[in-house]
Amino acid sequence: MTDFGFYLVITNPVVGYAKCAEAAVKAGVKIIQLRMKHASREDVLREAREMRKVTAGTGTLFIVNDDPSIAAEAGADGVHVGQDDMAPDEVRARYPGLRIVGLSTHNLDQVRASVTQPIDYIGVGPVYATPTKDIPDPTLGLDTMAQMIAAAAHPAVAIGGIDAARLPAVLAAGARNFAVVRAVCQSPDPYSAIMDLLAR
Repeated sequence: MTDFGFYLVITNPVVGYAKCAEAAVKAGVKIIQLRMKHASREDVLREAREMRKVTAGTGTLFIVNDDPSIAAEAGADGVHVGQDDMAPDEVRARYPGLRIVGLSTHNLDQVRASVTQPIDYIGVGPVYATPTKDIPDPTLGLDTMAQMIAAAAHPAVAIGGIDAARLPAVLAAGARNFAVVRAVCQSPDPYSAIMDLLAR
């Protein structure tokens, strides 16, 4: 997998999941992820199927957060797992139809451990404080983020509190790929929010 720039994580979008996905496809975003914490499996699968319809046949890859069984059932391109979720090698063995596996990392040791894992990219974060997790991981800051990206063997995606104002500093510190959540999902016009970020 090569660098892909903008990575949109769709969580509680004010315009709805499918509409937010449509905006991302229209804007040419390379990867979108469905992340629905605390939702029922049925609800997540329903939204995943809708987002698969939106992204099918486009240049936008569709990833499901945490749950490879939902990702496989919805026909997603891949799954993103955390350190406490199913291990990447198990995901590969049990769900061979998922061609992309991403892994969250929160410190240098986890990045070093990821080098030999059967994954396509890593998430590096949270760069800044963010309220999107119930029990947040310690904030990295730009220096630690830069060290983690430098140590990565796969494309690394900076994530956590990144918005249009902070993006230039994140890129200047060495990030080539970055994930955004609230800066797009909380906007009533996600397409304009995405284009504003891409312009920077």
